[in-house]
Amino acid sequence: MAPMTGADIARPPVHRITLAQLGLLVPLCLFLLVLDRVVAYSVFSGGLIAIVPQAYFATLAFRWRGARSTGAIARSSYAGEIGKFFLSVAGFAVVFAALRPINGLAVFAGYLVMLAIQIIGSWLLLTRNQRE
Repeated sequence: MAPMTGADIARPPVHRITLAQLGLLVPLCLFLLVLDRVVAYSVFSGGLIAIVPQAYFATLAFRWRGARSTGAIARSSYAGEIGKFFLSVAGFAVVFAALRPINGLAVFAGYLVMLAIQIIGSWLLLTRNQRE
């Protein structure tokens, strides 16, 4: 097998994590909608607070490839992490300021479930890439 150059290294399919999160969040909230409308949109809001900033970070962090791009990779990762933090804070602020009535526990539950999926998905991608 020939050695891989930086340009030959494939970008990790981090978009799959976002798709998996949405694939779970939407049906879950549709089911919850039958039980309690406030809980359903609260869980959905919390889930989006986790998904949107993480997708933003992944877009920036994995925009560059190769050894010659290390400076750009570092800058994009820092910018993505800062943006992720501010998007998360703004998401919680908007949800708790604008949505009435709101179920705070359901917002945090939706956020934590999507965060757990993101962590597990990242771990699975990392371990899969190490095996290949």
